[in-house]
Amino acid sequence: MTNENKPYDPAKEGAQMSFDGRMSYGDYLQIDKILDAQKPLSTAHDEMLFIIQHQTSELWMRLAIHELIAARNALRNDDLAPAFKMLARVARIFEQLNSAWDVLRTMTPSEYTEFRNTLGQSSGFQSQQYRQVEYILGNRNKAMLKPHAHKPHIHQLLDDELNQPSLYDEALRLLNRNGVDVPNEILTRDVREQHQPSSDVENAWKIVYQDTSKYWTLYELAEKLVDFEDYFRRWRFNHVTTVERIIGFKRGTGGTGGVSYLRRMLEVELFPELWHVRTQL
Repeated sequence: MTNENKPYDPAKEGAQMSFDGRMSYGDYLQIDKILDAQKPLSTAHDEMLFIIQHQTSELWMRLAIHELIAARNALRNDDLAPAFKMLARVARIFEQLNSAWDVLRTMTPSEYTEFRNTLGQSSGFQSQQYRQVEYILGNRNKAMLKPHAHKPHIHQLLDDELNQPSLYDEALRLLNRNGVDVPNEILTRDVREQHQPSSDVENAWKIVYQDTSKYWTLYELAEKLVDFEDYFRRWRFNHVTTVERIIGFKRGTGGTGGVSYLRRMLEVELFPELWHVRTQL
């Protein structure tokens, strides 16, 4: 038997192989907890897919929240290079989330029906992290606090988020600090309320786009925001098509209209003036 055919032993090259009293890969990542978190309530084969797809999405959203909060703080402090890196990362997180729908779409209506009744009234629109993402970005529908009233600490976390300027609010304040006037009523508005599209804000972004050499940093910020919302919109669209493919036009388990509810969400614009200004250019 030649040396080439002998099993490779990493220990001979110094790899650590004994972890008694040492932190291993599984210890650091708490793999036991993660792998013990899947608790199917039926014997249906595809329930495991359904659980893991949603759990991994929640993990990616946790990272998105981490990055978005840091990006917002960076914009607030005029620290733009890190903010741009974080926004680019969040866009790629949502690219990853988009790919997850491709896996879930391998489940057919017949397979979903085998365990759908076990979900009770649970539904994705009740995701506290998704709601936090939307609130950070500026989609501040206060009615969506209600599904979290039974968990006071979560309700408080989301309510506290409503008291802070959104990511887009901070972008507009940055715009104003850098010589592109934004109306005072926009800058001092009640941040708990939904931002309403403004022709004055649209004209402010128009100034940036028409003189990119002068306002390069603001131009880069604008495109980072558009890039992110582009991925976010695709995620919403893929959500709609996945749901329609699996349950058609049935009502959602949480009582929403299902596809009709999700299609309504497609109309929500996070950074409206950045899209509207393109018509003027």
